[in-house]
Amino acid sequence: MPIKTVYTYVVADLLHMGHVLYLENAKSLVDSEGKLIVGVLTDEATMEKKPKPMLPFSERMRLIKALKCVDCAVAQTEYSPINNIKTIKPNILVESSSHSEEDLLKIREITNSISCKIIVMPYYPEQSSTKLKGNMINNTEKRVDELNIEEKKLWEK
Repeated sequence: MPIKTVYTYVVADLLHMGHVLYLENAKSLVDSEGKLIVGVLTDEATMEKKPKPMLPFSERMRLIKALKCVDCAVAQTEYSPINNIKTIKPNILVESSSHSEEDLLKIREITNSISCKIIVMPYYPEQSSTKLKGNMINNTEKRVDELNIEEKKLWEK
């Protein structure tokens, strides 16, 4: 059976190589006539499980649409993809291995009812927005400490 539609979803806050690899892998499941549709979580949907994204939804949506491997980007208004799956009815749902088995079980009930297969792709923890944000904060704090030390030395002279 040809694979016409693959659906997956991302927050895409601080777009990085992990996002690109994940989406390119999802696109590789589509046949020559198929489409990769990517749900971009709204701020409200993201905040069901994570902190508010740094980038506004409109920018995150634009970034995902700009990727060559993405055929279509749509808003996902809940953290769970269930409503978008019911509407889009993809042949394959690509999930991240970072999602819990409990979440996957709930989704599987819906995907089974529309003959949609779930494929779980690896999560790239070394290339995550959460890790990038942590590194930025740590580097900023380190730099502030360095500046404070330099300022203190100036005052001591």
